Amino acid sequence: MQVDEFLEVSVRRFPDKVALICGEQRLTYRKIGQLANRLAEALIAQGVQRGDRVVVCLDNTAEAVISIFGALKVGAVFVMLDPTTKGERLSYILNNCRATALVLHQNKVESVKECLAECPHLKTALVAGDQPQAFPAGVKSVVPFSQILETPNGNDQAPPKQCIDVDLAALIYTSGSTGRPKGVMLTHLNMVAASNAVIEYLENTSDDVILCLLRLSHSYGLYQVLTAFLVGGTVVLERSLAYPYAVVETMVREKVTGLPMVPTIAAVLLQLDLQRYDFSSLRYITNAGAALPVEHLRKLRRILPQVKIFSMYGQTECKRISYLPPEQVESRAGSVGIAIPNEEVYIVDEQGRPVGPNVVGELVVRGSHVMRGYWEMPDETDRSLRPGPILGEKVLYTGDLFWRDDEGYLYFVSRKDDIIKTRGEKVSPKEIEEVLYTLDGVVEAAVVGVPDEILGQAVKAVITLREGTQLSEKDVLRHCARHLEDFKVPKRVEFRDALPKTPSGKISRTELRMPMESQP
Repeated sequence: MQVDEFLEVSVRRFPDKVALICGEQRLTYRKIGQLANRLAEALIAQGVQRGDRVVVCLDNTAEAVISIFGALKVGAVFVMLDPTTKGERLSYILNNCRATALVLHQNKVESVKECLAECPHLKTALVAGDQPQAFPAGVKSVVPFSQILETPNGNDQAPPKQCIDVDLAALIYTSGSTGRPKGVMLTHLNMVAASNAVIEYLENTSDDVILCLLRLSHSYGLYQVLTAFLVGGTVVLERSLAYPYAVVETMVREKVTGLPMVPTIAAVLLQLDLQRYDFSSLRYITNAGAALPVEHLRKLRRILPQVKIFSMYGQTECKRISYLPPEQVESRAGSVGIAIPNEEVYIVDEQGRPVGPNVVGELVVRGSHVMRGYWEMPDETDRSLRPGPILGEKVLYTGDLFWRDDEGYLYFVSRKDDIIKTRGEKVSPKEIEEVLYTLDGVVEAAVVGVPDEILGQAVKAVITLREGTQLSEKDVLRHCARHLEDFKVPKRVEFRDALPKTPSGKISRTELRMPMESQP
């Protein structure tokens, strides 16, 4: 099976069912199928071929979803980028993957025009919006997206299939250790395997209505669309949580059954008076991207006792690695659960030898969902994909430190690079953050190590507070001292109005390590 068949299967099964809700737009599976076929024909007319890269730089819109499936129908590889991607990063990615086509909104053209002039492989731009704007001379054709969607191509039939499941379906760019983005190569097989596993443990069906606040440029957001389309469900696409009460009202009105979130979304929602609303349709909440603080989990359980909460852990390199069954949320609140279906995980020491329960080591993943590698980065690929227990196979070394209990439940400790070494001791930021979240009034908290001449690294806590909360540095230190060994108690406490975030919604620890006056 290929990823474009997710849409095709649901077009056959549920042609007149609403598949996508974007503001006032309500598109059926039949309509999305027709529009994706038209886009595929337009791409072919512009010379896009099997294996070419099509970069989609759009917000959470119907055009973004249509672009994904239109590119796949050609046999091309789609590359999703955040619509706020700056010109320099955009041109780097376009050149790195040698993209032949770019889909973007007209309001972005002016800000990236100069950078696009330095992208010799880019031949075609498809521009969403009312009026396409002038492009550099090197871009041979500029096609209004609306013109494509409004022009039928015969019977709106899909072009002949060319791909098999081991062909590339997507490149998802993630931050690299050198500062340059890395293109994670995902085959159709990788994405089908990951989607099926997620659907199995979430028990998704065609009755599900999933609210997606997450960017489609991030794999967590992207898979909300993919899994919903595979089972014939409905996706409600939202662009942000800028107006949280409006989003909650949309959830109630559309009878949302599934709510994926990251800790930032949880922090915002938990500040609202959620008990005013009827969430009787809500079946489950998922969390990934970063561990949901235990205190947030407990609050969600109190407010929404009938809702299943899935704490999950994953990486772009394989989408999903583990999930905590909802019935274990109370008894194993600090765990990210067990391996997903059709996957094997184990923990190894620094020599690559498997370790037993209650021993911290690096998590290793086996499965058909593991990426092919990093686009044209063989050294980076060899660091992450190493020989596995079966001759000829490669397994994913995650770079994350874990331990497992006697029953096989996994507990995240830290990214290898995030471990704080202070006074000769190794400290996990997560342990301190969990203590900070139990302090009344703390909305978000992050802990990092910063250089210190005496300690090597000093523990620094950065906190945002609920409006109206009065907490001093002494209050925080006193609270930590009651719950932590002395070497884990922060040496510095910083209060901020907001914590810096990466495009995927994670707290940016890199920026937190910098003094505030040095930050961009």
